[in-house]
Amino acid sequence: MASTHPNARSHARGLVHRNVRLTTRYVVVSNELAQHPDLTVAAIGLAVILQSLPAGASVGIKALAERTKGLSEMKIAAALRELEAAGFLARTRERLPDGRFVPRTISYNRPGADRDAVRETKAAQEAPEAPEAREGREAQEEPPAPKVPERRAAQPKPSSPPPLPERHHASVTLLAGLRGREPRLLLSERDVRRLAPGVTEWLERGAHPEAVSRTLCADLPPDLAHPAGIVAYRLATLIPPPLPAGPVARPAPDPFQSCDDCDLAFRAPEPGLCVACQASAAA
Repeated sequence: MASTHPNARSHARGLVHRNVRLTTRYVVVSNELAQHPDLTVAAIGLAVILQSLPAGASVGIKALAERTKGLSEMKIAAALRELEAAGFLARTRERLPDGRFVPRTISYNRPGADRDAVRETKAAQEAPEAPEAREGREAQEEPPAPKVPERRAAQPKPSSPPPLPERHHASVTLLAGLRGREPRLLLSERDVRRLAPGVTEWLERGAHPEAVSRTLCADLPPDLAHPAGIVAYRLATLIPPPLPAGPVARPAPDPFQSCDDCDLAFRAPEPGLCVACQASAAA
């Protein structure tokens, strides 16, 4: 009978990973996204693509359709809505100094992550050495001299954000009051400042504040994880058109006057003779 080698590798069942360490051109994806129980495969794949794109890349529905072969624009729009409802995506519109609005898409690697807590990493990092190579190098090198701890300069306290223009004050009040109507729409002060210009545009188009609040609070998903994202989405996609121009005001007609000769009523700016009496007087 053939003997079994004691060091023989056992046959693994199920998935087996054969990975190499990546040092360039890679993106880190959390299991919270990759194994999300409520997101479709299309939404998870689209989120990975968004995370891998550089800042400033075009991420409109048509641009994403060109990148993702096999997904129609309708499926991409549905996947974006899934990511927005789950808190992995936020779409807003920002006003430029010239008054135009431009779309802005924010991709989160974790729902509800604070944008200020995101730190930029180096473009490429050196791969760690293998244990054998590190042990051989340490045996040949002299032990390093003890390092003196460096004193870090005190970090300046973050300055308070500049006040919003007066035209946005009503929008700030509306957004801050949404939680009184719908407790799940509890927005942070930072989100309120970011979303206020979008509400101002609704109000400037003639929308009543009560109608704006009702639209933002209606039919919310049961598993709402990122309230600011769904508010931003509704402000951008459900914005009403501007009010049509009103009818041209017509000048008021001249008042009625009584003719000085025949006592006939006629319209004129001042009292005098009617047309017939003026013709008789001229003849």
